[in-house]
Amino acid sequence: MPESARIADRTERVGGPYAWYVLIVLMVVYVFNFIDRSILTILGPYIQKDLGLSDGQIGLLSGTVFALFYGLFGLALGRLADTWVRTWTIALGLSIWSGMTALSGFATSFGALAAARVGVGVGEASASPAAYSLIGDWFPREKRATALSIYSSGIFIGAGLSFAISGVVVAGWNKAYAGGAAPLGLSGWQAAFLIIGIPGLLLAALVMTLREPPRGLADGILTKGPREPHPFLKMFAELGTILPPFTLFTLRRDGATGRVVGANFLAIVFAIAAAIILTRWTDSLVPAAKLKILFSVGRTAITSNAVQWAAMALGVYGVFAWSQSLSVRDKPLYTLVWKTPTLLLAALAGTLISFGSYAIGAWVYIYAFRMLHATPAAAGIALGLGGALGGLIGTSMGGIVGDAWRKRDPAGRLKVSLLASIVPLPIVAYAFFTTSLPVFYVCYALYGLIGTFWLGGITTTMQDLVLPRMRGTAGAMFFMGTTLLGLGNGPYMVGLISDATGDLRFAILCSLGGAPIVWLCIVLAIRWLPAAEASRVERARAAGEKI
Repeated sequence: MPESARIADRTERVGGPYAWYVLIVLMVVYVFNFIDRSILTILGPYIQKDLGLSDGQIGLLSGTVFALFYGLFGLALGRLADTWVRTWTIALGLSIWSGMTALSGFATSFGALAAARVGVGVGEASASPAAYSLIGDWFPREKRATALSIYSSGIFIGAGLSFAISGVVVAGWNKAYAGGAAPLGLSGWQAAFLIIGIPGLLLAALVMTLREPPRGLADGILTKGPREPHPFLKMFAELGTILPPFTLFTLRRDGATGRVVGANFLAIVFAIAAAIILTRWTDSLVPAAKLKILFSVGRTAITSNAVQWAAMALGVYGVFAWSQSLSVRDKPLYTLVWKTPTLLLAALAGTLISFGSYAIGAWVYIYAFRMLHATPAAAGIALGLGGALGGLIGTSMGGIVGDAWRKRDPAGRLKVSLLASIVPLPIVAYAFFTTSLPVFYVCYALYGLIGTFWLGGITTTMQDLVLPRMRGTAGAMFFMGTTLLGLGNGPYMVGLISDATGDLRFAILCSLGGAPIVWLCIVLAIRWLPAAEASRVERARAAGEKI
């Protein structure tokens, strides 16, 4: 094929009608992702009543239990997305998390529900790293923030629909079977899990039909190579670089020095010590009546706080060990991810924003239910549809505005993110001080509209700072931060502070305390972005990349 024909063919495929079709399908997958992830928020009061759980345990289920496995498996699945068929990766994960959501409907204890949430977390970890990589190949750089923002709007559509659907299902189910004799003896919240989980299995079949674009298609940096012949063995090998004590052996196998292995061992010791100290401290904050003991080992009582900090210690250690392994196995990737301050600052800013948004999202329904005496169905519809519509418009517009601003300023996208991290704060504060339920609903919708403009700028910046073959891993790193640290700590910390103080409003507002750090991170990233983007290929070559 002549060069002119190849260029025309590439132009037709990149950003063309089929690319938009793929984007819409991926957005729908993301909607299902967040419906299944967020369903626990609105079902929380019913689960608490039936299973006798505290606020801290609901925070644990909403955040930590899910987030730990999402974050750690996300790193392995992100690497899988960079070496295997991305559409198959998404379809398999969608089948797993939808099935585990449905199985949650049969849970009768904290342990059973936690086990199901682990499965949901592992399944969902497959979707976004692979989707980010696909979108990066289907859309040119100048439209990438728009495309990623439209995809990311699935977060808010899914979370909003979860509120609306769950509220209606629970209210309708409980009314229909108020006298008993419900099918399989299920309560309303259990039925909601089943009804929401099953349709995802059908969507997985559609995802399998999507075409796989050549890697680097949109950037003109085509990455050629054979398909990974043993993808799952590769994935489990990647997990060996994250989970102790396998990390010690994999580092040696990959040729790490004794000094690196020793640092890894010290990190394990430090993580265990930190988990013990934080567990004792947080146990001391919560009144004995609310300090739930999950089980006992000898004379040691294992509380929800112990599970929380053990999970966080494992997660933070896993990221440290993974970065050590990358420095040995893939120096170009390590250089562009861990030695690019702009990328790390963008990731940290996104993590801290997510901490606040996940904390508010996890407790907003319970707050309306408990503090403003909202009814289940009405609160579900008002909060759900308000959040969904606001998030859909806000996220999409943030990407469009960011792409337009970038034409005049290389850091335009990040400037949109900076403004979006400042403007919503007074709206949130007013929402949680008003005594009017309609005003609360309006404020939450405005928060969803304005507070979501940040997402496209942060995510696109991270994608643009790495090479096409690294996009799945960069996406996984972003979601590791926002999920493991943001989702894993935001809902939990609100539950912990609420249990300790008896003031849910105060606990929710505490989640916004990281805002000044967010502003500092984005301001520095704006300053350093042009140089980091301009030197991307050169730094990769210097680290050994063959381009």
